This record gives sequence, C-alpha cells and structure tokens, in this order.
Amino acid sequence: MKRATIRTVDTAYGEGRLHTRRATSPIATLLLSHGAGGGIESRDLWALADALPAQGVTVVMFEQPWRVAGRKVATAPPTLDVALTRAADVMRVRTPLVVGGRSAGARSAARTAKALGASGCLALSFPLHAPGKTEPTRLPELRAVGLPTLLVQGDRDPMGRPDEFPAEQPGLDIVVIPGADHGLKVPFRGEVSQEEAMGIVVESTLEWLVREVVGNPRGR
Repeated sequence: MKRATIRTVDTAYGEGRLHTRRATSPIATLLLSHGAGGGIESRDLWALADALPAQGVTVVMFEQPWRVAGRKVATAPPTLDVALTRAADVMRVRTPLVVGGRSAGARSAARTAKALGASGCLALSFPLHAPGKTEPTRLPELRAVGLPTLLVQGDRDPMGRPDEFPAEQPGLDIVVIPGADHGLKVPFRGEVSQEEAMGIVVESTLEWLVREVVGNPRGR
C-alpha cells in the first residue's frame, strides 16, 4: 500500500491526525474516522485506503485525539464530532467529499456530514444499539443524514443486523456482508472468505460513490 501522508490537526480536545492516501487524478475524497474501541488499523478502513486511491478516490483516515493520546476508550460522542469537524475544516478538497467511518465513527459521520458540506455518508457497522438490546435505538441519527448514504453491515452484527434498518428510507443503500460480525470479521468456513468480505466493502463503496456521488448532481 502506498505510504500515507500524515498531518497533525489541533482540535479542542487535543491533537488528532489525518492519514492521507491520495489518488493521482481524484474524482472524490473519502474522510473516514474509526470506532470507539480501536483505531484506523481496522480491516475495513485499511481495505478502503489500500484499494480506492488507484480507482480515483483519495482516502483520508482521521485518528481521533483520544486515540493519539494513547487512551483505550473513546471520549463522549460530541467530542468526536468537534474533532472530526475540525479535521474536515483543515482539509483542502476540490472533489465531492464523502464523510464516513466505522461504528462510533459512522455515528459521528451521520451527525456531521451535512453540516460539513459532504455529498454523501458512508456508515460501516453502524451501531444501532448496544449488544443484546434493541433500545435505545440510534436510528434517528441515520434518518437525519439528509444525504445519499451507504450502510455496510454484517449480518451477524450484535449491534444491529441489516434487517433492523429501514430498507425503505430514501437515499439509504444497504450492503450486507454474509456472516460478518460488528468488526466485519467472517467465520473461517463461512459463506465468504475474509478477503472476499473486504472485496465486497471496497467494490460496493466504489460503485455507490460513482453512482450516487460522482455521477449524481443532487448528491453534490
């Protein structure tokens, strides 16, 4: 994978980092943030950062201040939004921008994408509720995005199975990873291999970007 350019971002909650892998002739820019229990090393973020620049999509992964500071658990959701907003503000983007993330990062993207002037939102493993519970639900955050949104969800995700999301929601596309859990990890002898699962993430994201963002004037 092409080496990332790393840029420090000063936020109200400490120092964050932007890890950028640029496309040679970009058609879109994808800003991604990580989950509440891990960093940018998650398999889905790495898969996107590895594959999409060669397809014309610049990928920027934002490392939240709590993670840069060495903490093990994320700070409160509003702090994530503030830091993500600051990260987006310092970026110079000349292409359509899509704001996304995984888990807590997906929630933060859903809450901030429209205000950041994004053309779309990518939600990887959106945590609809706590494991083993159905209430309270975070569905209002997803409903309020107001932009073309791609939801990529494992069908064994204990924090929200695909059939728990409203398939009829306008502007929402749902992609299911067979056998995958919240980390989009699949069983060793599952329907698809781990490599194939990440291929679904990459290919569905690229197809959606071209269809709903790059080629859709309403999404810009």
